[in-house]
This record gives sequence, C-alpha cells and structure tokens, in this order.
Amino acid sequence: MIRRLQGLLQWLFMRVEALFNSAFGDRLNPLYHLGAIGFFLFWIIAGTGLYLYAFFETGVAGAYASVEALTHGQWFAGGILRSVHRYASDALVLVMLVHLLRHFAFDRLRGFRWFSWLSGVALIWLVYLLGINGYMLPWDRVAQFVVVAVAEWLDALPTFGGALIRNFIYPSSVNDRLFSLLAFMHIGISLLLLLLLWVHVQRVPKAKTQPPRPIVASVVVTLLALALLRPVLSQGGAADLAIAATTLQLDWFYLALLPLFYALPLSQVWMLVGAGTALLVLLPWIPPRARRGLLGDARVAVHPGPHQMRVRPGETLLDAGLRQGLALRYECRNGGCGVCVCSVLQGQVDLGPYQPSVLTEAMRAQGRALMCCARPLGDLEIEVDFEAASAPARPIAERRARIDRLERLSDDVMHVRLSLSGADRIAFTAGQYINIVLDDGERRAFSFANPPQQDDHIDLHVRRIPGGRFTGQVFTQAKVGDTLRFEGPFGEFTLQESVHPILFVAGATGFAPIKSIVEDAFARGVARPMWLYWGVRKRSDLYAIELAEQWQREHDNLHFVPVLSDVDPGDGWTGRTGMVHETMLADFPDLRGFEVYVCGSVKMVEAAVPAFMAQGLGETFCHTDAFLPSLEPAFRRE
Repeated sequence: MIRRLQGLLQWLFMRVEALFNSAFGDRLNPLYHLGAIGFFLFWIIAGTGLYLYAFFETGVAGAYASVEALTHGQWFAGGILRSVHRYASDALVLVMLVHLLRHFAFDRLRGFRWFSWLSGVALIWLVYLLGINGYMLPWDRVAQFVVVAVAEWLDALPTFGGALIRNFIYPSSVNDRLFSLLAFMHIGISLLLLLLLWVHVQRVPKAKTQPPRPIVASVVVTLLALALLRPVLSQGGAADLAIAATTLQLDWFYLALLPLFYALPLSQVWMLVGAGTALLVLLPWIPPRARRGLLGDARVAVHPGPHQMRVRPGETLLDAGLRQGLALRYECRNGGCGVCVCSVLQGQVDLGPYQPSVLTEAMRAQGRALMCCARPLGDLEIEVDFEAASAPARPIAERRARIDRLERLSDDVMHVRLSLSGADRIAFTAGQYINIVLDDGERRAFSFANPPQQDDHIDLHVRRIPGGRFTGQVFTQAKVGDTLRFEGPFGEFTLQESVHPILFVAGATGFAPIKSIVEDAFARGVARPMWLYWGVRKRSDLYAIELAEQWQREHDNLHFVPVLSDVDPGDGWTGRTGMVHETMLADFPDLRGFEVYVCGSVKMVEAAVPAFMAQGLGETFCHTDAFLPSLEPAFRRE
C-alpha cells in the first residue's frame, strides 16, 4: 500500500516538475527549492512579527485596540505588514507540507535520513503551535474561538481535568497575565523553531537556505499583492466571552483541526492526532524498504584523480560527495537539470527518478547517470566533470620523471626517488598522492613520502604486492635512469588547520603520507601535540623506525608508538603488540577533542574508523586514506 502510494505521488511530482521546468526553467523550479523557500518565509514572518510586536499591547484592554490602530491607523506599514505576516505564515505551512509529501513520495526518509525526517515532523508541529498561538493575540472573535476551543481540547486530557476552561467562562476571568503568557509563548516557540530549523539542515550536505533571487522577488511580490488586494482584518470586533462566537471565517491552513472539536468527541480528536503523528514518526521504519540497495557502505573512486569517497546505504552519489568535501557540479539536486551527470566506469547504480529529457536513453546506454539521483549497488568507479566546478587547484596533466634512486627499505618495501627538472617542479600538499601511468593506461596510486618543501623530487615507498604489475617491475626490472609517467597531485588526506591534538594511525606503507605530513608540520612550525601509531606485522616491517624515533627525540610535541601484530620470538620485541587502532584506543579511550588521521589498507580503516567514532571522535575530525586494491583496472594501489 505504501509503495503504491509513493509510486502514485512520485508519478505526479515528476510530471508537475516537468511542467514547471517548461514554464520557469529547471533552475527556478520552486519544487526544487522548497526547503530554501521555507527558510525565506520564516525570515519574512520573523521580520514582520518584530514590527507588529513593537506596537502590540499585551493586555486585555489594549490588545485588540492596538492591533486595530496598527491595521487602520498606519495601513501603509502596519496594515500591510500584518497581512504579509499572515499570508507568509500560510505559505510556510503549504511549503512545508509539500516538502514533506515530496520526501515521502521519493522515499527520502529511511536509513541515515531518519533524523532529518523526524526533525521535519517536529518542525511542522512547532509551526502549527506557533500559528495557533498567534491567532490568540489580536483578541478578536477568532481569538476568542481559538482560545476556548484549545482550552476545551486540552481539558479532555486527564492532566487538566477541566481546569483550563474555567478561566474563560466569564469576561472577568481573563486578565493581563494571559496576554503576557501568550506573547512569551509566541517568542519562545519562534526561537525554538529557528533552532530546530538549523538542526534540521545539518544532516543535508551543502543545504541551501536562500532561494534564487527571482524566486525571492516572486514571493515578495505575491505576498504584497495579496496584502493589498485582500488585507487581513480582525473579525467581529473585540472578544466578548459573554457571547459565543458562531459565524467566523477560519484560516484553514492553521485552524482546520478546530471545527473537529465540536464535530467529534474530544478524545477521538486526540486519538486522531496521536495516530497521525505516530504514523509520521514511524514511517522511516515501516516496510516496504527499497527493493535494491546496499547493506553496507560502497567505495567509490571518482575520476579524474581519482578521489575516494564512501556512500552510505540509500545515499546518492552527489550527497556523499558533497558530504566528503568534493567540489561536484550540481544545481537542482532533483534530476531535473542534468548538471551533475557522470559516467559510470565500473559497477552498477540505481538511476533513481529523473526527468527523461536530461538523461536520455542514449546517455543511459553510454553509462551516464545523474549523481543527484543515482545510488550505488556496490563499489564503483565514476568520472565527473570537475573543471567547471573548479575542483582541482591545477589542471590535470601527465608528467615525466626519472628514477634517481632505488633503495630497499625492507624485504618488500622499496624507496623510489623520482627526480624532476627545474621546469617540472611539482607543487603539492603533504598527504596527497600521484598516479603512475602504465603503458596500457592503467594507473597505480602512491603517496608522497617527502614534504612539499622538497619539490624538486618525489619520494615513494613502494610495497611489493604479490602479482602486482608495477610493484613487481620495481623490484625486478626497474633501474636508475628509467623514465616514468605520472599524473597528480591528487587527494584530500591533508592536515587541517585547527588547534586539536593529532593522532596519526598508519598501517604498513601508510606511513608514507604520514611522513610527508609530519615533516611538513615540523617545517611549518606546527606546535600541536602529535602521536604517531605505526602498525606492521613484524619487526623488519618498521622500515623507518630510526627516523620516527629521531623525530621523537628532536621534537617535544611528537610521540612515536610502533605496534607489531605478529611478533616473532626471535626479534626480541618488547614494545606494543596487537592491532594498531586498538593500541591507540587503549591509550586514548576518549577521543573527544582530538583529530585522527588514518592511512592504510581498507580492512584496517574499516575496522578503525567505527571504533574511533564509538569512542567520541566527531565525523569531521576523522580523516582517512584507504588503499583500494579492488578497484581495477583503471585505478589501483599496489
């Protein structure tokens, strides 16, 4: 039933959106900017409300008179702003309901999106509370009806048991304290609403809270036109509790529930509201779930580069990329403009809902997809157009370098130094990597092991991989004087500017980018405390232990901890043993306030990062560089 309803709504939305695209263009389609329009309407409501509150008197005698004076005495300002305040409030309800319905239609409420969905449900109820409370303030006949109806409804709860309505039996029962309370509630709910709006968008990567200027102008002009053509006025004169309010024109955006109080038993109305709210709250966990999807995160290599990212189950490629800081091209984020088109080089995706006019059958046959709609069905390689998004700091070009040194650091690790001519000096950031380009176009990624201050050469720590094409050549065929082709630099695994102490966790040759970062930090005078945990299998794998120990002797802010996972009794090892990330957690059980940089195999990173998060590490303070040997042939680390 739910799936059929979603399918029907999705069909409807797609056709209405196509119609709006034809009328307004995909960049100005209001259905693509519902959240941002909602934010803008809130600021209009807040701004006009502050002006109205400046002239409002919070008292029984003065409330109605002050609103009337504001409406008629200064119609050119107060009267228009009162109408704009009302119509913007109605528009906010409409926009929020359509926004919620659209997310339900496209099933954007499950998995990691549950938080945004539940906070959105809370926002709708806060908006309703704020609007109903606002109708009590003018103290006209509508306000009288709203106050009495709400008091009777609340009295149906055992908590009140009829105590509230007794305050509105006689006109003398109402005093100025009521209006002070109502005004306090109006301000307090508004502030709470603003806070929840901010919380609501925190899980949405690069969420837009300001619509395009033409939409802003259209909204303002529409509200002003409504205010002038049909100004909002008080109804029936001042409230009089001695006379029941009978015939009223209600605002059906906010007050549609109130007539039910007199058509149904109040207990049934409570049950109806409670059941509806519970259904909205539980929807993210009510079957059916998506027919196809991931059980775990997908690993995605993004070319040119390639950059690396992880996509959570149910997450689109675009959201995952933006969440992880990639400068991807996008516009509508709803499959209507085609700006975020990509090429799927390897793997499969669920294309999701999109406008056929921007992703044609021919494009699909070529392996094209829209990142804002496509969800991976496994590990992927994709190619995107970074150039128009100004993502790479420098154009990607193939270079040549000469092997200047080949030095065995251990049985299976070779130090390869590539010399560059003066014209080919390379500017890079510590922690980045290059792609070695093989004869058939395949690429192998290796991190810089030297700091960027040494830009006349490139140091690589090449670990021999059984069956590896390039690493096998390095250990058996390569010689000083050979020429290699490479591309780069690439990568986001770089030291962030902050004041937090740093924990480095390196596995095997994951030491190479850490070495580059640490030596760069020393050169730049970074004084933040740093701990380096280097995990390997056996003692001989610590191919640069003397260098790390030298760092520790010469720099008070660096502490070095080597860890072996497979100790040979003949080594005489007396240091730390076990898994490197577990060793680090034993020393730092609470990671709040730290930054962590993890580099090594996918298996190591996958084991370490969840453990770090469980110990209080914030997602934005965890930086990883995982070797992805499974993504081939176009890109592979050896």
